Amino acid sequence: MSGAGRSPARASSPATPGGGFLTVDGIRVRYRDEGARHQPPVLLLHGIGRSLEDWEGLYGRLAPDHRVISVDLPGFGLSERTAGRYSLESIARFVIAALDTLGEHRPLHVVGNSLGGAVAMKISALEPLRVRSLVLANSAGFGREVTLALRVLAVRPLGRRLMRDKSRRVAYRTERALFSDRAFVTEERLDHAQAVGGNPVHDEVLLAVARHLGTFRGVRRRWRTELLRTIAAQHKPTLVVWGDEDRILPASHLEHARAVFPHAEFHLFEKCGHMPQIEREEEFDALVRRFIGGVEARG
Repeated sequence: MSGAGRSPARASSPATPGGGFLTVDGIRVRYRDEGARHQPPVLLLHGIGRSLEDWEGLYGRLAPDHRVISVDLPGFGLSERTAGRYSLESIARFVIAALDTLGEHRPLHVVGNSLGGAVAMKISALEPLRVRSLVLANSAGFGREVTLALRVLAVRPLGRRLMRDKSRRVAYRTERALFSDRAFVTEERLDHAQAVGGNPVHDEVLLAVARHLGTFRGVRRRWRTELLRTIAAQHKPTLVVWGDEDRILPASHLEHARAVFPHAEFHLFEKCGHMPQIEREEEFDALVRRFIGGVEARG
């Protein structure tokens, strides 16, 4: 997202332990910060149009042994938007500035879902020493194919028209596309989706990010190729996971990930959609804990 038009962002205002809001370069951003500050840090990054609630399962399991940080990316969740053009680099730089605000400068284990996975990789590309390992869950960046809804959002007039309908029916359709099992589309999730969609800057930010990352034909090749080449050369501990019934970014992208990241570990969740951290919560959390623990054991 656009370098906020103020790149690099300046960090300010003290953070409240546990979570709440902090100010980064004049932008009010919601965050969550759990666990002891001396423990190894983990950063959780959500997907496009989503919020930090998507990581609910990981907090309790990781916090006893880690400092666990998550943020609503600017313009999403309950965070304000940044000024200027949105880009993958600007989102990543803003997250880095938020970490500075929280006083966290150590190398992190970064866990990202969808857009959050691409942001995680971009952080590592921009500041390699700040990323110790990567967990990429159904991450953007491994292929051109993407759901029609996001391709339509990349077309300015069509995207704006699509965003006008704020009905419960549309919220259900959007949430339903994320999961293999419709049981995960709960009334609580629909309530939250409509609350997040009510953020006054949500629509313009969603459209800006969709246009930056892709076109009606799919995810842009240039940023994908450059980013994957950079991350592959870093040879950092990396875990790539996918749901085999992902309707947003197809599981075929996992095969490309295997080709470009031969050093990584991989896992495919069966009967699972775009959000394994929710739909396969215990399995996903155990896998992430085991991976992070292995990285830490190797020093």
